[in-house]
Amino acid sequence: MTERDDEPTPPAEAPDTAAEAPDTAAEAAGHDATPAAADDLRPAQREARAKRLGRRVPLVAGIGAVIMAALLGLVIMARSDGSPFEFDEEWAEEVFEARGPVGDVFAFFMNDLGGGVFGVFVVPILIAVVLLICRRPWGALYFIVASAASAGVVQILKNLFGRARPEDILVHSDFGSFPSGHVANAATIAVAIGVIVPIVSVWIAGAAYTVLMAVSRTYLGAHWLSDTLGGLLVGAGVALVIWAAFATRLERERLAWIDRVSRRNAARAQAHVTPPMRGRDPES
Repeated sequence: MTERDDEPTPPAEAPDTAAEAPDTAAEAAGHDATPAAADDLRPAQREARAKRLGRRVPLVAGIGAVIMAALLGLVIMARSDGSPFEFDEEWAEEVFEARGPVGDVFAFFMNDLGGGVFGVFVVPILIAVVLLICRRPWGALYFIVASAASAGVVQILKNLFGRARPEDILVHSDFGSFPSGHVANAATIAVAIGVIVPIVSVWIAGAAYTVLMAVSRTYLGAHWLSDTLGGLLVGAGVALVIWAAFATRLERERLAWIDRVSRRNAARAQAHVTPPMRGRDPES
């Protein structure tokens, strides 16, 4: 028997395109889905990353923090012309009972470190000089502007509210208890350094420094605990707002600094590599 001429022939198999199709949009565009880590340090990638850095979050968070500090001041002054909260008085009793020689040394040291000419002028200038030596000029400028702006906002709020300080005070202080200028300065330093050097240990150290400053101010009777909360909000908020203005330049400068350090470390490592031994002549 012969095959029928009108029997349909099976269709040809379609090529398997699924296996050849790119898995991701990045591969479809001709890019590797997992670029090498070094790509992040190339000039084009640095520029793109700096431009993508968002400014809205620090700006909104910073403005919100300063507004919260102002609202806290309004609430304080609406309560019998600045009388302390119950938690203010309870905290003051606790820290006053803890007063002693060791606590006095610590508190007076923190008082000199975070305020006066040394805290307001010398410390920021020294930090800015260190940043300039490290070739971080935008970081130095950001730190100086943030420190000055924080001090200015603190003085405005102090004169606006004019809250009386606790009676059992151990140091001489300027007018106005709310907000705490020492704590605001500490919070500004903590946030600004954390922005310039975004390492977890730096943020932890900054937070610890700010908390210790707040404890020392209440220990000395220079502020109520609510004053230190206001200072924390002002200092951190102002640093965040100023960060939003410097964000792109700071990120570009940080990535360029990483690139320089990586290249320098690679050059040092290469310089210490022992050259390979030449193969000996088998006939020798």
